[in-house]
Amino acid sequence: MGEPPRKRTGAFFGRRKGHALRPRQATLFETLLPKLAIDLSKPSPADLRSLFGDVDDVRVESGFGGGEHLIAEAERDPRIGFIGIEPFVNGMAKALASIEERGLANIRLHHGDATEVLAWLPPASLSRFDLIYPDPWPKRRHWKRRFVQDASVAAIARIVRLNGEFRFASDIPDYVAWTLARLMRSPDFVWTAEQADDWRMPWPGFTRTRYEAKALRQGRVPCYLIFRRV
Repeated sequence: MGEPPRKRTGAFFGRRKGHALRPRQATLFETLLPKLAIDLSKPSPADLRSLFGDVDDVRVESGFGGGEHLIAEAERDPRIGFIGIEPFVNGMAKALASIEERGLANIRLHHGDATEVLAWLPPASLSRFDLIYPDPWPKRRHWKRRFVQDASVAAIARIVRLNGEFRFASDIPDYVAWTLARLMRSPDFVWTAEQADDWRMPWPGFTRTRYEAKALRQGRVPCYLIFRRV
């Protein structure tokens, strides 16, 4: 059996809801989300792949926004199971609509705090953990709210197997430097970059989101970091 649920160690900061949901979106919250939601009240399965049925591997994307990257990944790799985490109601609603429209069977969801899922997942159960354009919390007094902290890096290291990856993308230079500092001092990860294009260019297969398109239009330069679990 997997490990029992652990005490929550962090908290989500920020808006959980924006504009009112359209009727179809509200219906999907009532009908589709319960079918796809992982049950954190039960111990995690010994083999995480059993959440999906017939898949070869499992990945997590935390804070998937409108789900563009998550949906594209799941559609491209039907043999991979994806767990998407998003506390924001409107982002979850968009993802649910896309999942239904495309008939995707390899996605499971958590509408809530990522720290709850990190604590629940069994050790070495993921091949990859993606953090794409997280909230940078730019004000110094809010830096403690950033997702990437020494504690969260350790939590990710626990659930990503050897030679698995933690992938991070951001258009905020300060948050990129912040993330590099914490991953570089972690004994559990190594940065895979060998040349400048390794962080200047998106990794192969990366799906550009609407947020990234907006950042580029406004002159912000994205950075793409890959760290390997050792």
